[in-house]
Amino acid sequence: MGEVRYMISEASKKVGVEDHVLRYWEKELELPIARNEMKNRYYRETDIVLLQTIKNLKDQGFQLKAIKMVLPNISKIETLDSQTILKLKDKLNGRVMDMVKDEKVPDTESEMESGTSLITKEEPHEIAEKTHDKVEQFMSIMNQIILSALKENNAELKEEIGTNVTENVVKEMKFLMRLREEKEEERFR
Repeated sequence: MGEVRYMISEASKKVGVEDHVLRYWEKELELPIARNEMKNRYYRETDIVLLQTIKNLKDQGFQLKAIKMVLPNISKIETLDSQTILKLKDKLNGRVMDMVKDEKVPDTESEMESGTSLITKEEPHEIAEKTHDKVEQFMSIMNQIILSALKENNAELKEEIGTNVTENVVKEMKFLMRLREEKEEERFR
């Protein structure tokens, strides 16, 4: 019996991502995914393992371009401890950001042909700062929302716990009083 082959839908379920994500990763990472006679992708067990490793790295915060840099040695990454992986992620994502900053993106076709662009090297830095400020502002707002929700939830929980405790104490007191009354009645008999 030959090797097991998975179609893209089966592979995406095994990896835990959507079909289009696998196609995107194949294109961006230039993965050598085999195709059958009908030009449909099929995935071998080794491809599934590779894609699961890529997904794990993505889940840990690696950018796709950073993953592409380590792709030749990706099997070695699985043996690294979490602290080393964290340092590697920061280093590679930093490199990717530097590469993005250094690239000039032409705005129009004529600029692409002539090689000129309205974007200067200073503008990406300013854009990055604005983006960073917006991210910080967003995080601040989210923290306030979460804090507010937690306070409301805590107030409701306190009230509910207080009610439950009070009800339980009252039930216990009634039970003890009934036991006491029964004992007193037995004593008089």
